[in-house]
Amino acid sequence: MEDLLTRNDLHQYQNYCIDFIESKATSAIFLNCGLGKTIISLTAIHNLMFDKFDISKVLVIAPLRVTTVWANEIKKWDHLKGLSYSVAVGTEKERKDALMKRATLYIINRENVDWLVNKSGVPFDFDMVVIDELSSFKSYSAKRFKSLLKVRPAVKRIVGLTGTPSSNGLMDLWAQFRVLDLGQRLGRYITHYRNTYFIPDKRNGQIVFSYKLLPGAEEKIYSQISDITISMKSIDYLKMPECVINTVPVYLNEKERAIYSGFRDDMVASLGAEEIDAVNAAVLSGKLLQMANGAVYDEKNKAHFIHDRKLDALEDLIEGANGKPVLIAYWFKHDLDRIQKRFPVRQLKSSKDIGEWNEGEIPVAVIHPASAGHGLNLQNGGSTLVWFGLTWSLELYQQTNARLYRQGQKDTVVIHHIITKDTIDEDVMTALTKKEKKQASLIEAVKAKLEVKR
Repeated sequence: MEDLLTRNDLHQYQNYCIDFIESKATSAIFLNCGLGKTIISLTAIHNLMFDKFDISKVLVIAPLRVTTVWANEIKKWDHLKGLSYSVAVGTEKERKDALMKRATLYIINRENVDWLVNKSGVPFDFDMVVIDELSSFKSYSAKRFKSLLKVRPAVKRIVGLTGTPSSNGLMDLWAQFRVLDLGQRLGRYITHYRNTYFIPDKRNGQIVFSYKLLPGAEEKIYSQISDITISMKSIDYLKMPECVINTVPVYLNEKERAIYSGFRDDMVASLGAEEIDAVNAAVLSGKLLQMANGAVYDEKNKAHFIHDRKLDALEDLIEGANGKPVLIAYWFKHDLDRIQKRFPVRQLKSSKDIGEWNEGEIPVAVIHPASAGHGLNLQNGGSTLVWFGLTWSLELYQQTNARLYRQGQKDTVVIHHIITKDTIDEDVMTALTKKEKKQASLIEAVKAKLEVKR
């Protein structure tokens, strides 16, 4: 069993955000992806509930694939033991049953907000609401916005979390703050907000296609919301640059798990009484890493698809970056093939590619750790790295991280690791975390694990 994290493991900026949430009935926390929005919110909830007795029932609204992240985060931290939770996703019956369970925290996906408010028949008696990815409430014509606004006056405390709330411009802010503070700062009507801070830009007669900010309007908007808003892009709250390591777990379903476990057990069994030597251990670990990533090569080098769990998580991370450049480290060719089919990415291979990345012209790039050698400077093009597939090589791992986390980097570097739970991914991550220095010691770790499973 993993050791639980404690409050001492929280960063200084996270404690700052926790205090901020506790001190404000309404707060907007703009943190870049991977900086710990979930643990910040959960700690504040715990303190408000059990130390200050200010709240008793909390609703978390999150993207569907992120609902399990909240539940898993509670399990990871020692000081959150007192929080009970219920995840209200799935069929209507499953959602209703989850909402009727006795708990202190209820987690629902954002697509079901309208159902919860208008159709579920369950009383909306939450005294605190946390919106994970506040920017998904930027459309004032959406049902989720109108539904939440309807019950908002009954909510005592509300927190909005997001990375970049205005990826399409500051017009997006109005609906988000309307649902947070009921129009106190940016006005109760979009027309008033628009007329105060914007002028028509592209138009055809009376039809306006877009708006642009009036001179000085940006500063005025920020000033209006500053008392309830934290942005972690500011050096006031975070030592820059800092490197934040983040793990993004994904889970195989029963069928996928059976394929993975069957292959692992069959190959171990086929070795019979023979000792599992380094060659066999390396081959097996390579196959298992492929499967954890979503596909595996056969003896004819043909890739066989198993799952898309990591691609789904990668989609969430790219979306969560809200337009900030993302660099993806892949290991196997079939990883690259599947990433390229799913996303418009650019491989960083030539000096031209690297130059355009550093100029900020490539939103999503992919790189192989073996080509991310010493001296390759990528820090000017972005600060977010996603490990889609891991490597046993500590040297390649550290080299790749150092492409972004190096002198000259002006932003906080966030390194995400997409880890398939209960697979060899966890063994590799453990070995890298412990900073094992030799490839041989990593192979030994695999051998020991396999021999135990015989």
